[in-house]
Amino acid sequence: MQKEEGWALWVTGLPGCGKTAISREVKELLAEKGINVKILELDEIRKVVTPNPTYTDEERDIVYAALAYMAKLLCECGVSVIIDATAHRRKYRERARALISRFAEVHVKCPLEVCMQRERKRRAEHSPPRIYEKAQQGARVPGVSVPYEEPLNPEVVVESDKLGVAESAKKIVEFIFSTFER
Repeated sequence: MQKEEGWALWVTGLPGCGKTAISREVKELLAEKGINVKILELDEIRKVVTPNPTYTDEERDIVYAALAYMAKLLCECGVSVIIDATAHRRKYRERARALISRFAEVHVKCPLEVCMQRERKRRAEHSPPRIYEKAQQGARVPGVSVPYEEPLNPEVVVESDKLGVAESAKKIVEFIFSTFER
């Protein structure tokens, strides 16, 4: 008997908006209901794909294509996936949408100023530290020196400056149950 195809959520938003915390909380809430998911955290995967990242457009094209393909393969094997990645260009997320039949986009909206404040305080496990500070010195950072293209029609929007992590995750889980886990 063939296992049902998994689904994929791409959680996108500016660096520091809360993508990782929200993704991890969604995973925990789903686990409580007996649903296992794999989080593909770009900052962790990038360390393998590009150990000395340059963040050029060409490198980003490769990294995001690899990420979308990994998610596709996992979904085909019946593994549901949460993709935790800024993906500042719509084309990266649209490539995944084209590859994965059960796909949805979650936009974690948050004002840049709030993201910058959060990023100064965070102790992220995989993401590069002080990225907004580095943007002031010329680093290519989405929302500052590189445009961030917001999703045009995301299936879910959470405003992380207005909702906490738990409330944001609950909203996403409700969407998952109404769409993928009926």
